[in-house]
Amino acid sequence: MKQKALRSNRIWSIVMTIVCVIYMYPIFMVLMNSLKVESAISTSTAFDLPNAETFAGLANYENAIGSQGFLLSLFYTAFITITSVLAILIFCSMFAWYITRVNNRFTKILYLLCAFSMVVPFQMVMFTLSSLADTLHLNTPWVLWIIYLGFGAGLAVFMFCGFMRSVPIDMEEASMIDGCSPIQTYFYIVFPLLRPTMISVAVLEAMWIWNDYLLPTLILDVDKYKTISMLIQFFRGSYGRVEMGPMMACIMLAIIPIIIVYLVGQKHIIKGVVSGAVKG
Repeated sequence: MKQKALRSNRIWSIVMTIVCVIYMYPIFMVLMNSLKVESAISTSTAFDLPNAETFAGLANYENAIGSQGFLLSLFYTAFITITSVLAILIFCSMFAWYITRVNNRFTKILYLLCAFSMVVPFQMVMFTLSSLADTLHLNTPWVLWIIYLGFGAGLAVFMFCGFMRSVPIDMEEASMIDGCSPIQTYFYIVFPLLRPTMISVAVLEAMWIWNDYLLPTLILDVDKYKTISMLIQFFRGSYGRVEMGPMMACIMLAIIPIIIVYLVGQKHIIKGVVSGAVKG
């Protein structure tokens, strides 16, 4: 029996290693081509390793950072991601605490609406959303977090509610007996308990918002504001020629920050997802 289990684990390890290599190969290709000269990327040598003739060093990275407003786009992307994630964590966790502790028909409907929002395709609302954002002047990076809060609330509330239902209410009742207001009870008692789920939600939402292309393109004025995902599409020279070298370098520079965020928070993701799905 042990030998069969050991053999099965080895087979699964081999399969998962192959899957991992398949997923990592496109990233390796982007990294490899970001170090090549332009002529070596758009030809049959695109799949070859850089050599003395095709190696461009960091020239593509310097070109990517120095042109097209890369640093400004990086700032917009970071600002949108940070403000959106903070808003999702604070408002959605408070909302989840309310609907799990106030158990009535109204809160049940609110929970079902949040869960339903996860299955509604974005394409069904994107044109109406674009018009509404223009009307309410939400088409700037400074307030785009409001829209992301709406779209990210479904998953966040679902995970927070699942965790809240597994937390005993005794400490909250004791704090209220001691004179704490609901806001004080939330920030002093409930908020510290949410750390695993908070990290999981933060990483998942940050990965989505940082890499999002469609929503910022629909909402933001392209002539004034560009996120990193939008900027990548603008590495074009004369007559529509795409500057592949700087584009590959820009893609790598866009990937690195979110990979770091994922690596830092990965050990908390499974724990938070499981704790948020126990009784959800």
